[in-house]
Amino acid sequence: MRIDFHVHMLDEHVFRACTNKTVFTGFGAAPVAAPRPGTEDLLKRMMRPEAVIEDMDGRGIDMSVVTSSTVLQGSSWADPQTDLELCRRSNDTIADWAARYPRRFVASCTLPMQDLSLALGELERCKPKVVNLGASYGGAYVGDPVFRSFWEAVDGLGSTVWLHPEGVRDPWFQRYALWNSAGQSIEETKAMASLIYEGVMHRYPGLKIVVAHGGGYFPHYLGRMDRNHANRPDTAKNTGGRKPSEFLRSFHYDSCVYDPQVLKVLLERIGADRLVMGSDYPVGEKDPVGFVASCGVGGADLAAICGGNAARLLGIQ
Repeated sequence: MRIDFHVHMLDEHVFRACTNKTVFTGFGAAPVAAPRPGTEDLLKRMMRPEAVIEDMDGRGIDMSVVTSSTVLQGSSWADPQTDLELCRRSNDTIADWAARYPRRFVASCTLPMQDLSLALGELERCKPKVVNLGASYGGAYVGDPVFRSFWEAVDGLGSTVWLHPEGVRDPWFQRYALWNSAGQSIEETKAMASLIYEGVMHRYPGLKIVVAHGGGYFPHYLGRMDRNHANRPDTAKNTGGRKPSEFLRSFHYDSCVYDPQVLKVLLERIGADRLVMGSDYPVGEKDPVGFVASCGVGGADLAAICGGNAARLLGIQ
């Protein structure tokens, strides 16, 4: 079974409500009246499960973990009640896709994390296999103590967390679309550092967290972090004394890195058992299985990355 862990969808109502309020348009700084040329068809396909399945068949994908495209329709800009309503609408749409096509889609849920009482209520309502989580909310990264009750609840449910940033807010990153090329990888690095240094990964060793885009820059520059751990042992007060690099295998990572050399290094550092296949549909790898295979992966490792590891995380037989 081939499972794509990185497939985005849109709900038409939620997408329209979020127009010009997300990183895609600089949070309203660069509003657009209509999608850029060439994107309109892609956006429409993201709203139709039949179109997504057609594309899955063309890429040889059996199942997809479907998540709301929060860079296009993330709702954390809204007041808490509106945020909840938009999250709930998106969650119900994804749940409907999975109910209609249970052999093709795994449902996820997005939560109004700016208000934890509302977020925990929606988490309890959905009881999801996958929680679609951004890197930060209200200026606090996801390892911050303010989110402790969320991590307790997720740990208790056994849900898998899909960590995918909504987008960096610094306006500098809007130039040259750097919010997408560099910004997402920086946000993933900050989120992982937050989870480690604030003690979340030490406190809940059974957490299942899959980080989009191969974990961004974090897995590739740990020497400096470990040196800082040696020079400043006070920075490890929440980690049980463990170095940052010792938490690398506490996470899972998707294969959506676009560079064979990067994926090879990631495999050397974390092992094939911590990697899942991700295409970043509809804009990413057109042949995600072929990309993994082109990196010299074959046999049992290829089977694990392209489906087995995801099936284990999600409890799919």
